Amino acid sequence: MNLLDTLGIQIEETTAALVRLRMDVGPQHKQPFGILHGGINGVLIETACSIGANQALAADEAFAAGVDLQVNHLHAVQDGTLIVEATPDKIGARIQTWQATIWQEHGPKTAVGRCTLTTLKKKEASS
Repeated sequence: MNLLDTLGIQIEETTAALVRLRMDVGPQHKQPFGILHGGINGVLIETACSIGANQALAADEAFAAGVDLQVNHLHAVQDGTLIVEATPDKIGARIQTWQATIWQEHGPKTAVGRCTLTTLKKKEASS
């Protein structure tokens, strides 16, 4: 099982220019105070940005991994469905910078963030 399955994150669209994810907020996503845990915003933003960044790379040669994540929490969430969309600011040979926005479906913007990712070459398998 991976993080997407564990948290119930669904992939709606994945390209090197746009990634859209969806997640229904449940009790497992909340702080003891009944609102969405801020770490979930970080997970959604970095996940969307990472998926997009990896779409821009040759999967058999390299992969992108996050090196910096910035998140601003704008609106408390208690329930409903969250949508996150990520788009690239720059896709370079070694560094990619992406931005993402989260909002409640049919509701307000709840968080924004930026993620910087580095490109790492896959190691060749040992013989």
